Amino acid sequence: MKKVLMVVFHYPPWSGGSAVHRTLKFTKHLPGFGWQPIVLAPSPRAYPKNGVSPSAIPEGIEVVRSFALDTAQHLAFRGSHLKFMSLPDRWISWWPSAVATGLNLARRHKPNVIWSTYPVATTHLIGLTLQRLSGLPWVADFRDPMKEVDPRTGEEFPEDATTRKVNGWIERPTLKHCNRAVFTTPGALRMYASRFPEIPSSRWAVIPNGYDEEDFLAAEREANFQRPTGDTVCLLHSGLLYPYVRDPTCFFSALSDLRRAEQVTPSTLKIVLRASGFEQLYRPQLQSLGISDIVFLEPAVSHKESLIEMMNADGLLIFQASNCNWQIPAKLYECLRARRPILAITDREGDTAAVLRSEGIDSIVSLHSKEEIAEGLMKFISAVRKRQHSARAVEHYSRKARTQELALLLDSVCERNVSALATTKQEPTLTLH
Repeated sequence: MKKVLMVVFHYPPWSGGSAVHRTLKFTKHLPGFGWQPIVLAPSPRAYPKNGVSPSAIPEGIEVVRSFALDTAQHLAFRGSHLKFMSLPDRWISWWPSAVATGLNLARRHKPNVIWSTYPVATTHLIGLTLQRLSGLPWVADFRDPMKEVDPRTGEEFPEDATTRKVNGWIERPTLKHCNRAVFTTPGALRMYASRFPEIPSSRWAVIPNGYDEEDFLAAEREANFQRPTGDTVCLLHSGLLYPYVRDPTCFFSALSDLRRAEQVTPSTLKIVLRASGFEQLYRPQLQSLGISDIVFLEPAVSHKESLIEMMNADGLLIFQASNCNWQIPAKLYECLRARRPILAITDREGDTAAVLRSEGIDSIVSLHSKEEIAEGLMKFISAVRKRQHSARAVEHYSRKARTQELALLLDSVCERNVSALATTKQEPTLTLH
């Protein structure tokens, strides 16, 4: 069985969103496609919070931890720290120990390829260093772009200019030296191809996120699908609602207008925003708009409980701003698998809308227009009441299917590397450059 050394920040017991699931499910399914993962992760002390049980790690996966600190948590004095200590991110202290540990793992296991995943720029810095020191082929996974520009406003991300500059210092050599750069959406690939025209197109690849079928089957065994028979329609958004990229302000305003017009009331509509992450920001808005008895900000629950709640909801909400047209919320694929009606509050020109339209879902309204949201919401509620919804097969979005795509990509990287070594009559040994 071939081996892959995976440089990973988000891995159990880390918790706090969907970031952990992509890598966790890759490590779960890769052995079934002929690849044995060896996971290089930071010490759990570096995580802001721990919540995913280590028992979630698949049996037989070796996870090696190396020293790392969270600058904001461990190196701050009276709540502040020197900026250079958190560039490119708060976990830069992980870099030297991870490189030393990674080289030791490379000598011991002789992996066929290195794989690292962003966001957390330090992971790509580790992958880059290991590639340059070992000569092993390297796949760089970009769950998000390291640098972005909003085409509407010209705003740049990250907002901090110094962080943007440092990200660029890592981004360019990463794309130069990696064997493949993997993105989660076609839009992100197009953006990078436009920014880096000198990179050959053969280096780009797309492996989207997905859902885990076994997680859903486990949730279905415990779920009660006897939905309330009353007049109240329950709509759910599960996951983070970032003010910058998933701003619900217009949505709240639209609901307030509908409430004043008596088109929706607490007895006819309930909206649950589960684990939005910005409750302190949104709660005063709901109170001032008079909709706090319609919109409920609920705390995070376990992943299994969140899936059960999604399958029991009358309808599901997706938020995504046009400044992130090249991104797709990972939660979207779980929404599709939950097989409930979906109202997408996003730009019709974005990748999120493209996936939904490919599945025959056209309930899409602009995040930036309260009038469009109000009209679209009432049509959606009417369709939900009339049960005008048909579920479609979505197996091609499963994490297992995505892992097969990754395994095939790793196979191709290894084949090219072996071919290149044979051409130059070199032996694939660990070297220091």
